[in-house]
Amino acid sequence: MKRITALLLACFSIGIIHAQNATPFPRTIQVNGSAEMEIVPDEIYVEVTLKEYDKKGSGKIDIDKIKSGFLSAYKSLGMPDSLISVMNYDGYNGDIWYRKKKKKEELYNSISYQIKFANTIKMDELVNKLDDEATQAFRIIRTSHSKLEEFRKQLKIQAIRAAKEKADYLAASIDEKIGQAVSIEEPNEFYYPFQNNFASNKMVEMAARNTSDDGAVVDFKKLKLRYEVKVVFALK
Repeated sequence: MKRITALLLACFSIGIIHAQNATPFPRTIQVNGSAEMEIVPDEIYVEVTLKEYDKKGSGKIDIDKIKSGFLSAYKSLGMPDSLISVMNYDGYNGDIWYRKKKKKEELYNSISYQIKFANTIKMDELVNKLDDEATQAFRIIRTSHSKLEEFRKQLKIQAIRAAKEKADYLAASIDEKIGQAVSIEEPNEFYYPFQNNFASNKMVEMAARNTSDDGAVVDFKKLKLRYEVKVVFALK
């Protein structure tokens, strides 16, 4: 009798464990959804590096004079001070061969500014005002958009809706219908910011130019946003 009771208890325990492990959604369908868009950036971050240099008949043009001229050119664009900041301040002695030839070890200073532009029009205007001799480099660090977070949210929603639409027609192909969503996996984010480097002097003009040969305005290189989401739906 004790043995029979023990066996019954064991079977009852196994039944409870099996019930606990049983999924409430024994039949599911898993699908992937995606959404993407391309946007023209309205935040263009540019680095401008200025350096001291020797001018024939005038000697070395010091960094204070160069900075003053550059900041005056920047302010003439009507852009606020909040869009420009100092990135780096450096000094160097120049080329070793040059120092030996001239028999001097004079420190040459350089300074780098970061400027945020909304479009390439203001970039063009600044380029036209730059001192070619003082401008060591002009390069675009990165681009972004002021509504980037809003676009990300929209795309995630679109990706999930695309997954639901796919689940609907896949289930219908076998005469099934989808039920509630069992799980939604956070979308993988693919963001391709534009980055490039541009040299100084005459190449700066080519870098910032936003018009074609016939004068038509050309959009800046677009940002690409893409989201992929994985959703599991129950089958009714």
